[in-house]
Amino acid sequence: MKIPNRIQPLVDDGLIDNVVRRLKSGKEADVYTVICGEEIRCAKVYKEVTQRSFKQAVQYQEGRKVRNSRNARAMEKGSKFGRKQQEESWQTAEVDALFRLADAGVRVPQPYICLDGVLLMELITDADGLVAPRLSDVILTEEEAIVGFDTMIRNIVRMLCVGIVHGDLSEFNVLMDAEGPVIIDLPQAVDAAANNHAGKMFERDVNNITGYYGQFAPKLLETRYGKEIWALYEDGKLTPETILTGKFAEETHKADVDSLLDEIIAAENEYYDRQRALKERDL
Repeated sequence: MKIPNRIQPLVDDGLIDNVVRRLKSGKEADVYTVICGEEIRCAKVYKEVTQRSFKQAVQYQEGRKVRNSRNARAMEKGSKFGRKQQEESWQTAEVDALFRLADAGVRVPQPYICLDGVLLMELITDADGLVAPRLSDVILTEEEAIVGFDTMIRNIVRMLCVGIVHGDLSEFNVLMDAEGPVIIDLPQAVDAAANNHAGKMFERDVNNITGYYGQFAPKLLETRYGKEIWALYEDGKLTPETILTGKFAEETHKADVDSLLDEIIAAENEYYDRQRALKERDL
């Protein structure tokens, strides 16, 4: 096929030999299969901000570190340079997350390089060497669902242990290779410690995955891993080896309003009694 303009610089630099075909067009990028020497990889071409349909970018970028104060000020002002820096931040976030997660043992595509808004990375394939299907396109037995769900929960825990929340995780952002689920699409990944929305995003991610696997193994729908894992993380007790139960007890204690009011009234009465006693003594 004709080489897309955005990929041409990588061809000129000898990083890509040829473009085979476009795999998909997503909300934030187009993905192509490409030939690199003797390997077939994929190239993710990020869309410009004006072409992206992904919303709430500001919410996801909260807490992200910026290279220097000049770039940070420009991004806050929304200048042309600032918008360019925001785009670079959005793109490099996925590359950084992929490297960190791969090092942590999370199954994600191996990244190679990101140049001019094009991320070159591993092509995920199935047992037959074909492009791996999305989890959303796979029919599972109950046993397969339970095993796959356990693998996903462990990957999600490993992600959180290195401070990363996917932020948009669902069956549409998971591929199924020969060994199981592979997590993809991480440009919106958030810093678990620095983003005020991280807890809600994390619970939503886990609920999405639970809901999907629960179609094939209904007993999974009774679990509450999202709340359990996040509570352990906040308490500093979460590790990749933490034994999980899938259970979580909500805080059910309610304030005894009547007793509280009685205490306030008693304190007020005591105060006024003291004031009257002082006045009587002065007289």
